[in-house]
Amino acid sequence: MNICFLMYPWEEIDPENDTSLALIHECVKRNHGVALCTPANLTIRNSVTNAFCTVIGRMEKVPGNLKSFYKKAEIREEMLPLAGFDVIFMRANPPLDPIMLNFLDSVKDDVFIVNSLQGLREANNKLYTAAFGDSHDNIIPVTHVSKNKNYLVKQIKESKSDKMILKPLNGFGGSGVILIEKTAMSNIKSLLDFYVSGSDGSSNYVILQEYIEGADQGDVRILILNGEPIGAMRRIPGSDDHRSNVSAGGSVAKHTLTKQEKALCKQIGPKLVKDGLYFVGIDVIGGKLVEVNVMSPGGITYMNKVYKTKIQSKIIDFIESKVIDKLQAFNRRSRLRNEVENA
Repeated sequence: MNICFLMYPWEEIDPENDTSLALIHECVKRNHGVALCTPANLTIRNSVTNAFCTVIGRMEKVPGNLKSFYKKAEIREEMLPLAGFDVIFMRANPPLDPIMLNFLDSVKDDVFIVNSLQGLREANNKLYTAAFGDSHDNIIPVTHVSKNKNYLVKQIKESKSDKMILKPLNGFGGSGVILIEKTAMSNIKSLLDFYVSGSDGSSNYVILQEYIEGADQGDVRILILNGEPIGAMRRIPGSDDHRSNVSAGGSVAKHTLTKQEKALCKQIGPKLVKDGLYFVGIDVIGGKLVEVNVMSPGGITYMNKVYKTKIQSKIIDFIESKVIDKLQAFNRRSRLRNEVENA
């Protein structure tokens, strides 16, 4: 199998904690051909979609430690046609680049793409949770999305809670997530000016969300593969930050899925698969779905350390099975076509 990871540059990888590196490492261990490229390195040559790739050389003995593997890996740069790969694994950080998807549209019928382009288009920002149709607020916290500052101020004043969460629509890694309180209403309009009004005169959508009791104790990150949970961890905020994201200084701990969390996964799993969102990370607080991360969900290395497991093995097993299915379907089609041609 040949797999291309569409992600951030090789030199920006955190060799100790990077989920993408764990996936790459697993592929190299299985002797698969591995390359990576960034969205900015996509190009078209002679009407064929290519990429300037960082190709990882095959290794006779692959170090078991991620840090050693990263250090010893031999890489070279080469332009390669994307349709020549069996798999394109999306690991680019948000926000989603629509031009990148336009490039990939030309190869989507030739290559298995994780996650599907249509799924990425539908779920690339925090609006996707509304697609689960939770009219009774059973699995999703009360949420408002708008550019209208007067409307947002009104919702804050009318909220039954003294606290709410404000965040940008296209943020990631906890970036821009703040806790607001009614006792500080004098600052709200200034905050909304900052979040909504762009420096170029444009305006940005923001999310205003009900504060869930217990959020100060952290959230739960659940990794879902093909509609089923394969790992979970509790993320605990640092002493001086309300955010539980590890990138924002949070820590991690073991977590056993509750009955409510299992029911949540069961409820949303079929739609994720239907939308081609095979590998996602969801963030849950108090049994409610806060976010669905579809572009580069992380957490594998932390879960592996906590549980002494290798979650990446399950993911690559799944991808290998999808490639085999695709090849078998192609071979069957070719065989049947030959029968007809020879009749």
